[in-house]
Amino acid sequence: MGTIITLVIIAALILFVVGIYNKLVSLRNRFKNAYAQIDVQLNRRYDLIPNLVETAKGYMKHERETLEAVINARNMAVSANQAAADHPEDPNAIKNLNQAEGQLTGALGRLFALSENYPDLKANQNMAQLMEELSTTENKIAFARQAYNDAVMQYNTYREQVPNNFIANPFGFQEAELFEVENEEAREAVKVSFD
Repeated sequence: MGTIITLVIIAALILFVVGIYNKLVSLRNRFKNAYAQIDVQLNRRYDLIPNLVETAKGYMKHERETLEAVINARNMAVSANQAAADHPEDPNAIKNLNQAEGQLTGALGRLFALSENYPDLKANQNMAQLMEELSTTENKIAFARQAYNDAVMQYNTYREQVPNNFIANPFGFQEAELFEVENEEAREAVKVSFD
């Protein structure tokens, strides 16, 4: 009789551990999927930026340094995004992406500010269309980022709770990193108005 009770207790503990493990896997997969949605929007943004720079280049001949800074920041962000997309569970990959995105947003902000000095550029239809597409993409990124951060928060909260943390740590469930904008300038939405 004592053996049966011991086996039942062991079976119950195993099922308990398996339940927590499976929930951690489910929550981790949820935030990975949420990151995939960000990845789609970021890639759309990265595709728009070279067209934006090419359009501006014809009008902003004396602003070469700014245009190059935008392209360099874009390339760094593309690289950081690829690393984060490959491993959204890696906190360092997300931190690097946060920094790269902050630099890109800052560079774009400087480009938009300088473009105000070029009335012909502001009147260009292609530029206006690219700015509208970029603005729409920025909104989609913000929504995707919010969904990702919600999923990360739910995962982190679950993995930190007792007794879940006793299972999460030995099985390698690391704390996930929120996708936050790194610099204060980038925290503000990019203004893309050509009124």
